[in-house]
Amino acid sequence: MLSCEFATGRFMIKIDRIVLLFTLLLCPFAISLSAPSASASDVELRQTDSGWSLFRDGQPFFIQGAGGDESREMLKKCGGNSFRLWGADAIDRQLDEANRLGLAVTVGIWLEHSGGPKHFDYHNPQQVADQLEKVREAILQYKDNPAVLLWGLGNEMEGYKDGDDPAIWHAVEDAAALAHKLDPHHPTMTVVAEIGGKRVQSINQYCPDIDIIGINTYAGGPSVAQRYHALNGTKPFILTEFGPPGTWEVGLNSWGAPIEATSTAKADTYRETYNKTILAERGKLCLGSYAFLWGHKQEATATWFGMFLPNGSRLEAVDTMKELWTGQPAENPCPRVEPIAMDRADVEPGETIHATLDANDPPGNPLTAKWMLTRDQAVYQTAGAFQRTPMSYPEAIVSSDIHSAEIHMPTEPGPYWLYAYVYDGKGGAATSVVSLHVHLHTTETTGTAMPLPFAIYGDDVQNSPYIPSGWMGDAGSIAIDPRSTTNPHSSQFCLKCQFKSPTGFGGIAWQNPANDWGDQKGGYNLTGAKKLSFWARGEEGGEVVSFKMGILGKDKNFPDSDHAELPDVALTSDWKQYSIDLSGKDLSCIKTGFVWVLASSGKPVTFYLDNIQYE
Repeated sequence: MLSCEFATGRFMIKIDRIVLLFTLLLCPFAISLSAPSASASDVELRQTDSGWSLFRDGQPFFIQGAGGDESREMLKKCGGNSFRLWGADAIDRQLDEANRLGLAVTVGIWLEHSGGPKHFDYHNPQQVADQLEKVREAILQYKDNPAVLLWGLGNEMEGYKDGDDPAIWHAVEDAAALAHKLDPHHPTMTVVAEIGGKRVQSINQYCPDIDIIGINTYAGGPSVAQRYHALNGTKPFILTEFGPPGTWEVGLNSWGAPIEATSTAKADTYRETYNKTILAERGKLCLGSYAFLWGHKQEATATWFGMFLPNGSRLEAVDTMKELWTGQPAENPCPRVEPIAMDRADVEPGETIHATLDANDPPGNPLTAKWMLTRDQAVYQTAGAFQRTPMSYPEAIVSSDIHSAEIHMPTEPGPYWLYAYVYDGKGGAATSVVSLHVHLHTTETTGTAMPLPFAIYGDDVQNSPYIPSGWMGDAGSIAIDPRSTTNPHSSQFCLKCQFKSPTGFGGIAWQNPANDWGDQKGGYNLTGAKKLSFWARGEEGGEVVSFKMGILGKDKNFPDSDHAELPDVALTSDWKQYSIDLSGKDLSCIKTGFVWVLASSGKPVTFYLDNIQYE
């Protein structure tokens, strides 16, 4: 075995990892006692003939938990006994709250995603060593806190492909082995993005010190147990995130927007996953779960994953979890709603349309409704990243009540979201959301004429009619932040663009209509523009990016009227203005107003853009 490892070059790597572990373990601040402190909890993972169970201070402990920052008092009242954290930075207040309420905490210790915003490389020994030191510091700081239940080492750090890079799993194993040495009284877990690819096999092969597999799952939740068994999964598991199907798992409408379920339908998905996987495997392989999201967030829409609204109103998913955890239904159940019905959803600019809503309240409380129209940013594959709150149009709601609404649509073409928020006056709410689209009233060959200069991105551009919806290549490795404050060019924000994979290619096209690749009418008449100018800089300098406009060819039903490009630009680390020459171009119908594309050259790429405009 040793001669084989030496021959393949793995012997020295393994020795380095062992030396690193011993160095950390022999540090005078890393001495682990054989018994927990007087205040620390003692958590055991026990296996019987029938399966696995957790024991906390000698008592069986099945996790009934949630992830998110909404009221922990409410979590306790609903029968929850635990919450999950994704990182261990400055969590003292949250642990104090857990101790006050008698809740246990899965303490996440963040492991960097391969590539990622920090260009983390699991094949870089120094970066891996620095990360392991942070693991050591977190465990030593919090291991004696009685709220700690177990250590969650990483969250989806394996990425969204096959998840089989041995270097990543060796680093996870080193972290788990260190955790066991420093704190033998709390189990270790690592969290993966579903169980596709070779995640389960890799953990089984490379990570003997990982006690538990944490699984983040959404549409696949009801079938996780069956699929885990089929993959020869033997370690116990916890559903570390579960909830409604994600934006990447649902159908799309005719302009490419994902179709969001009502809060009523979402509650049913929590119940199905809980019954078919969590309860079905209790006492066998499943140790419990964390419902997601115990709170609210803007991700594709304002309501996709949240179990609460920003004003603290709970949605039916909360009632469902209470019933599953306690066996008792909610005292005052939330309202229930059907999908919003529209007389028209793909409309003319400025058209007035009619929406109807079927809502009811099981206890019979009188209901009220708030209707809201917002712009759709048309960025749906966010990987959980922060999204800014989109522009809203309160003046668009001409009239409304609990049953219907009249909406006067904006004149700006593109996608929108119409929300109906239903309230029972008792702290309960329901939501129904529908995608709307304002199309261009145009011919096949001529777009709406626009005055020049015409800006696509800049601080003074609230909502450009060109949407960055055309993600190309390895879309899962792309990220953009339209409000980056990292050294902006001339004002408050700039556009941060990232391609996080060290291999492959990616790019984004600013489209009109959004998500259209030549199948719909659209575009703008930019006749008179002589150049497409923009400012750009690389994070380090030397990043090579190509910039284009008009990439839909004549083979499409609705093509761009012309095209132009500035290929293979080697960016500097300082801001520099570039321009694409448009002299002699037919700009009568430009549907892809701006495009960037790059091929990775062995490491992730980050660059910045600002003040993109036709002049």
